[in-house]
Amino acid sequence: MYVLGIEGTAWNLSAAIVNEDDVIIERAATYTPARGGIHPREAAQHHSEHIGPLLREVIQGARDRGIKIDGVAFSQGPGLGPCLRTVATAARVLALKFKVPLVGVNHCIAHIEIGKWKTGARDPAVLYVSGGNSQVLALRRGRYRIFGETLDISVGNMLDKFARSVGLPHPGGPRIEELARKAKGYIPLPYTVKGMDFSFSGLATAATEAARRYDLADVCYSLQETAFAMLVEVTERAMAHAEKREAMLVGGVGANQRLGEMLRLMCEERGARFYLPEKRFMGDNGSMIAYTGLVMLKSGVSTPLESSGVRPNYRTDEVEVRWA
Repeated sequence: MYVLGIEGTAWNLSAAIVNEDDVIIERAATYTPARGGIHPREAAQHHSEHIGPLLREVIQGARDRGIKIDGVAFSQGPGLGPCLRTVATAARVLALKFKVPLVGVNHCIAHIEIGKWKTGARDPAVLYVSGGNSQVLALRRGRYRIFGETLDISVGNMLDKFARSVGLPHPGGPRIEELARKAKGYIPLPYTVKGMDFSFSGLATAATEAARRYDLADVCYSLQETAFAMLVEVTERAMAHAEKREAMLVGGVGANQRLGEMLRLMCEERGARFYLPEKRFMGDNGSMIAYTGLVMLKSGVSTPLESSGVRPNYRTDEVEVRWA
């Protein structure tokens, strides 16, 4: 089975075709704001300008390989409404054109499913961290249950906010990670874990204030260490509660090497296995939408046109995971 997947929840527009074995073809076009963070209307305009050529290239690649598309999957949410609508419209058109099933995919679950596919993880506790989301999840009784999540902003959003406040270019995360490697000391910053949830807005504010008085490299290091320790603590407790012997890190912020190191160390101390997908599958990508659409189709799940409206606030635990 070959499935075409289209991702476009925020900054990255991507389309891919996968089968059960591998990614066959993938292409992307990235929206980069001139300054500041993502502007939803500008991002949607970018997607609408690039989605036609992008899809033509991917579909032509399938034809050149003699591939018949068996389904069309798209990121139905969560994400930025204007961007989601652009992608959903294209997916509906293609499903009708090829006379194949349409599948609306939860973006967060797609990160998990491609991570499991590409690492071989079977039943992990998942730390999903990105620009829009920060959650700790585990599969229980047919759904990915949220064991902990941010109470305000995501860790990726927090890093970007701090980066902008100190004049670092977008995206902020890689710049902060680079500076943190040059640090000479740790500066105490607010550590906010409430039950199984975490909060990052106060940490961003405190780090911005600290940057006025301390070396920027030391502040970047301290910001990372504090935020990531919060995430690792909640992940470890979720593993204990859900009785999981595996942990997996997914999402764009997961490309940060220090976060991966901290999770790996925690797993080693627990006698658990740690899984980290290739960097190309950490950020938003069409392959994760295509693959999740494939496993959904194989389990008998598709999306009628009348139910294909976008869902900007689509919760991970709303999805019945029939394929697991």
